[in-house]
Amino acid sequence: MQEALFKIRENGKYGFINAQGEIIIEPQYYNADDYYNGFCRVQLNNKPVPLDNLGRLLMKQLYNNVGRFEEGLARVQLVKKWGFIDQRGNEVIETRYEEADDFSEGFAAVQLFGKTGFINPEGQFKIKPKFEDAWSFSNGLAPASNGNGYGYIDYDGDFHIEPTYDLCTPFQNDIAVVIKDEKWGLIDVDGHILCPIIFDYIEDHIEGHYYEGLARMVKEDKYGFLNQRGEIIIKPRFDFAGDFSNGLALVEWNQKYGYINKGGMVVIDPVWEDAGLFSEGFAQVKAEKWGFINTENELILAPEYDSVQPFSKGLALVSKKGRWSYIDHSGKTVWKEK
Repeated sequence: MQEALFKIRENGKYGFINAQGEIIIEPQYYNADDYYNGFCRVQLNNKPVPLDNLGRLLMKQLYNNVGRFEEGLARVQLVKKWGFIDQRGNEVIETRYEEADDFSEGFAAVQLFGKTGFINPEGQFKIKPKFEDAWSFSNGLAPASNGNGYGYIDYDGDFHIEPTYDLCTPFQNDIAVVIKDEKWGLIDVDGHILCPIIFDYIEDHIEGHYYEGLARMVKEDKYGFLNQRGEIIIKPRFDFAGDFSNGLALVEWNQKYGYINKGGMVVIDPVWEDAGLFSEGFAQVKAEKWGFINTENELILAPEYDSVQPFSKGLALVSKKGRWSYIDHSGKTVWKEK
C-alpha cells in the first residue's frame, strides 16, 4: 500500500511530506496537484508532467495536458490531439483523437471525425465512433446520445436503455440519474423508473449522487433526501444541504449551518456562519475564524484559522496569515510553512 503524501509549500515552491511531517519530495516545483493513484502532476517548463510517489518524473514527452491515471493509463494532449501514456511515460495510444475520456471498465470514450466511440487499452476500437456524445462505462452501461436523445449502451455499442432523455449520468451501482424537461429522476439498469422525473435540475449542480445510501434533492428551492428506492425520506425543507458523511449531513437554515442525522433530526444546531462536510469524524466550522468539531458537537480545535481543508488520510491543511500548516486528529501541528 502506497504511503500517503501531502502537498507543502516553501518559498513559493511545492513538495510533499508524509503523515509524520517528514519531507519526502523537496519543495522545487512552481505548481503541483494532489496525488491520485500513485501520481501527481507538477509544472515543468509551463507543461504538466506526471510525478510518481518516489519523486520520478515521466518526461519522455512533454504534453499540453495530462489527465489522471485510471486503470494504468492517463490521457494526454499534444497540440490539439489526445492519446494515452502508461505509468512509465510511454505513449501507448497515439495522440490522434479530438477528445478522450478516462478509461473505465476497460473502455475509453474517444472522438474521431466528430463522432464518439470506445477503444480498449491497446487502442483498438471496440465500439465504432457513431455517437454524438458518450461518457464512461459504469456497471456495464455508458450514457450515449444518437443526436435525438440520451440513453445507455452496452459493451457491444447497442442501446440497452433507449435514448429518450435530455441527459443521462453514469450509473452508481444499480441507480442512475436521468434528466428530461429540466427535471430529474432515477432509473435502474433495466430502465425502470425508480423515482419519477419531478425534481428540479440545477445546471452545474450534482444531482442524485448517493452517499451513505442517501441522495440530496431540490424541490421548490428546498433541499431534502431520497433513499435508494427513490422514496423521499427527509422532506425538502432546508435552504441548503450537503451530502451525508460519517452519518451526518450539513444543512443551512435561516443563514446558519448545522447537521442532521439520517432520520432528518437536527443533531447539531444551526449556529455556525459556515461549515463543511464531516470527514474522518471531524467537520470544519466557522465562527469568524475556522476550527473543527467532532460528530458529538465537541469543539476539538478552536476557530483560529483563516481557512481549513477537510481531514484526509489523517491530516488537515489549515492556514493562518497566509501560512500553511498540517494538523492531525489531536490538533497537533505536524508540519508548518516557514
